[in-house]
Amino acid sequence: MVRTYFLLLWTWTRAAAAYPVSFALMILFGVVTASLDVAVILIVFANTTTLAGFSRDEVLFLYGAAGVSFAVCDTFVSNIDRISQHIKAGTLDTILIRPVSAWVQLATDRFVPARIGRVVQSVIVLGYGIAALDLDWRRAWMIPVMVVTGVVIFAALWTLAGAIQFLLTDAPEVSNALTYGSAQLNQYPLSIYARDLVRAVTYVFPLAFVNWQPGLYVLGRADPFGTPELMRFAGPVAALVLALLAGLAWRQGIRHYRSTGS
Repeated sequence: MVRTYFLLLWTWTRAAAAYPVSFALMILFGVVTASLDVAVILIVFANTTTLAGFSRDEVLFLYGAAGVSFAVCDTFVSNIDRISQHIKAGTLDTILIRPVSAWVQLATDRFVPARIGRVVQSVIVLGYGIAALDLDWRRAWMIPVMVVTGVVIFAALWTLAGAIQFLLTDAPEVSNALTYGSAQLNQYPLSIYARDLVRAVTYVFPLAFVNWQPGLYVLGRADPFGTPELMRFAGPVAALVLALLAGLAWRQGIRHYRSTGS
């Protein structure tokens, strides 16, 4: 399945690379567009020295960590949300009879390799945050764990959003709320939000494990909301549970799908 996934990605990449100038400009455009979020953060810190107790470099570190995870999934998984178009057009039937996982086919459907520019931008911001902060390098092992955990969480969210489309058929706002909305929430320290919201994204919907809880460990910061320190290390478990739930929802959606008959 993994080999098939990358073969499909390579097919779309070759098609895009057939127009090298356009391909390069699209990558550059992705970097510039993603940089607008960083510009907003810099504007905020042009008028203050801290944001909810966090410095500019700490915020950029948290932004970069979440940004890398989200950009990777936005590049390699996000086309799952096109499933509603296939359901309405009746083309999902064709996808289901092929001897390849429907998830793999949909994730690679009309793959846009130029989105890699967003990944590059996020990696640069994360690298800057790491270099600018006086980190305790005995805690640095958590950084790759945090990024991988974030990738799993966002991939699970896109899978859940796709599974929901089997029921709602045409509700892109639900998909956007789960995916892009979650990414927006993680761009800033969760300490800027209300306590009840932070509890919800910690104990119910595990968005706090994308960059907040593990980020606090890397930064050597106490949780402003008093969350137990053990939660700093719960990210992989939370991501695994969410991935299993997303996989179950996806499987149920496929199993109960009924052809459009068109």
